[in-house]
Amino acid sequence: MFRRRQRGDVAPDEATEDLGPDEVAESDQAPGPQGSTGRDAVIESEGPPPDEALATGSDDGSGAGGAAPAPPEAGADEDETPSMPGRLGRARRALAAPFAAIRSRGRVDDAVLDELEEALILADVGLPTTTKLMAELRSEARGKAPDELIEALRTAIVSFFAGDETELVIGEEAPSVWLFVGVNGVGKTTSIGKLARRESDRGRKIVIAAGDTFRAAAGEQLAAWAARTGTDLVEGADGADPSSVVYDAIRHAAAKNADLVLADTAGRLHTKTNLMVELEKIRRVADRDPGHVTEVLLVIDATTGQNGLVQARQFAEAVGVTGIVLTKLDGTAKGGIVLAIRADLGLPIKLVGLGEGEHDLVIFDPAEFAEALIG
Repeated sequence: MFRRRQRGDVAPDEATEDLGPDEVAESDQAPGPQGSTGRDAVIESEGPPPDEALATGSDDGSGAGGAAPAPPEAGADEDETPSMPGRLGRARRALAAPFAAIRSRGRVDDAVLDELEEALILADVGLPTTTKLMAELRSEARGKAPDELIEALRTAIVSFFAGDETELVIGEEAPSVWLFVGVNGVGKTTSIGKLARRESDRGRKIVIAAGDTFRAAAGEQLAAWAARTGTDLVEGADGADPSSVVYDAIRHAAAKNADLVLADTAGRLHTKTNLMVELEKIRRVADRDPGHVTEVLLVIDATTGQNGLVQARQFAEAVGVTGIVLTKLDGTAKGGIVLAIRADLGLPIKLVGLGEGEHDLVIFDPAEFAEALIG
């Protein structure tokens, strides 16, 4: 049973005295009732409505009018971590015919190399990234056996991600804050729920901040995940100031000695510059004491292909993105978008979504990705 704080409760003045009125609006008291933990702790934070509400829409792309999607039911295989080779069948099948044709040739010549270049472009690797890869392969693989060309491509793909840190950072001082940004429909709330499950299973105490106060379904979905994973959830009234909600969640986490705050944010279309201003504000506020922002994760839907790059550039410029969460990778035949995003932004791909289950958001492994793409 959820315990919801009344809207008349007001935060102590000292909680926001360092922030100033332009940074954080008046907020509710963050810490919930003493002794409340897990699914019994849904704390409501209330800030003033913004001058202009962000556009609404379900995080799963279904629109604002529908009910929030429920977290997936646990199954018998929930403890099994999925692998990319096992889940990226569509991407592999898309390249199967071109690779079969290449392998049927006697030796690698310009025609074979041109076929490979076309296959990579069609797989959504993108022209600049494909050109870079092919420059290496043309000098190394000409005249060799086709299998050697394919193996050289595998090596080039793995080395493309060399030096990337894929583990999410937990700071030495608690609470750490992971902010999730991205347009509506890419899977931010679902990613937060799955990470709440993962981090809780690792023994960490988690607080979720329902920072998308302009879309009721987001809060409902996060409430379902909080109940499912036994984590605290801090919500705001509809239209409340998102920065206040996130900061209240951080204060609540500090009061409860929690390790980590997972903060959702609004996701209006990237062409609306006002969203970027709001996200910059949330980023500044979340890093104020006692919070410590250690990750700003841009969530991108892999099925959007090259369009995802437009989103990624603008978010990265606005809020200092530290890594990419690429969702729905199992649902696209164009797995090359992983390479395109990495090359275009220079940001590590930290997590990939490989299905609907609680454990289907996994750390990105370049070797597994190359195996999944090439076979």
